[in-house]
Amino acid sequence: MSILDSKIPDGPLAEKWSKHKASIKLVNPANRKKLDVIVVGSGAAGASAAASIAELGYNVKVFAFQDSSRRAHSIASQGGINATKNYKNDADSDYRLFYDMIKGGDFRAREANVYRCAEVSNSVIDQFTAQGVPFAREYSGYLANRSFGGVQVSRTFYAQGQTGQQCTIAAYQALMRQIHEGKAKMYNRCNMLDIVVKDGKARGIIAKNIETGEIERYSAHAVVLATGGFGTVYYLSTLAINSNGSAALAAYKKGAFLANPSLAQIHPTSIPKLNEYQSKLTLMSESLRNDGRVWVPKEKGDKRKPNDIPEEERDYYLERRYPAFGNLVPRDVASRAAKERCDAGYGAGETGLSVYLDFKDAIQKQGEKTISDKYGTLFDLYNKVTETNPYKEPMRIYPASHYTMGGLWVDYNLMTTIPGLYAIGESNFSDHGANRLGASSLLQCAADGYFILPVTIADYLADEIRTPTIPTDTPEFEEAEKAVKERLNKLISLNGTKTITSFHKRLGNILWDNSSMVRSEKSLKKALQLVNELEKEFWSDVKVPGSINEFNQELDRAGRVADFFELASLIIIDALNREESCGAHFREEYQTEEGEPKRNDEKFQYVAAWEYQGESKPPKLHKEELKFENVKVVQRSYK
Repeated sequence: MSILDSKIPDGPLAEKWSKHKASIKLVNPANRKKLDVIVVGSGAAGASAAASIAELGYNVKVFAFQDSSRRAHSIASQGGINATKNYKNDADSDYRLFYDMIKGGDFRAREANVYRCAEVSNSVIDQFTAQGVPFAREYSGYLANRSFGGVQVSRTFYAQGQTGQQCTIAAYQALMRQIHEGKAKMYNRCNMLDIVVKDGKARGIIAKNIETGEIERYSAHAVVLATGGFGTVYYLSTLAINSNGSAALAAYKKGAFLANPSLAQIHPTSIPKLNEYQSKLTLMSESLRNDGRVWVPKEKGDKRKPNDIPEEERDYYLERRYPAFGNLVPRDVASRAAKERCDAGYGAGETGLSVYLDFKDAIQKQGEKTISDKYGTLFDLYNKVTETNPYKEPMRIYPASHYTMGGLWVDYNLMTTIPGLYAIGESNFSDHGANRLGASSLLQCAADGYFILPVTIADYLADEIRTPTIPTDTPEFEEAEKAVKERLNKLISLNGTKTITSFHKRLGNILWDNSSMVRSEKSLKKALQLVNELEKEFWSDVKVPGSINEFNQELDRAGRVADFFELASLIIIDALNREESCGAHFREEYQTEEGEPKRNDEKFQYVAAWEYQGESKPPKLHKEELKFENVKVVQRSYK
């Protein structure tokens, strides 16, 4: 087993980042123009990183399979972004944000990375404000704050229900400025299919021009992946349909370790599945739980309309079970509680697979205009999808696949186990442990992109200034391109009887039923067998229409679903290995008498980093032991 060197600096926690910045290598401004950096992905993390690195003087190439960064899934991060400005004077601090993230992640995240994220949070807000993000403001002129799940202070900055969209547009505008000045070049509708490794270092990518089908080679001195998470492995999810895990899997197969893949978040506040033809679910921001109260009928099978059920016949179960946090418990706690109530027969709606999110009390106390000012965009979205007016009738919500805390393993510099290959934002594992707190995703993306990677990447590039422009006519590029073409030809030759989407849907059902909110050894072993059987069926009976050398979305989809099978197997293997319950990973065999997660810190207080061993071979486990020197590791409680 190789030793995972996380490169965490020595010294007190609050001084690590400052000392690290003062000690790492630098690149002379005159030398930066000699160095090329590829950034794959142009959402909040990718666009901010590309803009910042280009601003420093490096040559940046940015790749996105969308036609614009404005279509990146970061725009759907509705509720807000955390920072420790303490405008509410409720004793917030960097340490409190750090502790809330560590505790919210059930003590399965790396202390140093989490504290650094909290430490730069105020700079992130200043950056976005300077770029024109229209954060909500108080009458006094101060930026407004609201609270989010898992915390007891108000530290979340927001732009009604469009925070992610506004922050992504700000990062996109910064990137476009660099493109206009010739420091960065954008490759839209260009899908990365593989990473090129030469002499043990990441030296470029193989990409497919989506419009023409042409396979292209691109080189650089370093490659940055900002490709998001892989929650769409569950098929129905809150993510954009085209969100996928192929970039992470490509890196994994080239030697980058995948960390904690089973730690996938199920968001408690999604519009429930409405019919059998849906391809995705619609997220209702967690911010709604600031004013909305969650409840179910006290009587099993009560199918009356919600407004016909009197107060004394309603069970506000989160407030009953968790009086200290009430409706603002973390996402994993809220999701399991909703599932438990529905499984017990108390669920709302015809299917019984939903609970109510009610704003009646908030509207009576604050007025409809105040609630509209806070959540109007979200209320309009809910009304559009369900044709129900949430100002007059409670929303119906149910958990859905959302965010992946697991991702590519990175060290303190955000570099993977492949030298020169970096992963930022949701594509890495580093900041959220076993459960992400709401409004910390945009924070991590912007922190990584604006303030961390532009500093740490210099430590690696300082040794590359004598390396000339990387040629693309080398055996490594030829071999990678050949492998990509062989796989595409294999996919396009499949002429079975079933659609690609049908396989994805069946795979998602297997994972949802056996490896989502609740897992067990029995269900996970069953899932692994079913996934393996379905994968064999996919390669023998899927139909991939069209040809390679054309605009062919079905071919792209086929490649992603094929990757999902491998990711699904790794998710299940990781979940089987972790014989404990922590955060979003809830094993039925490991719970307290009250039904709360029961960790096993003695055996599993580590990051599980998996190494690819070859096709049809089990992955190899590497462990990064987690040391907590600044927090007391306790059983998590929100009661």
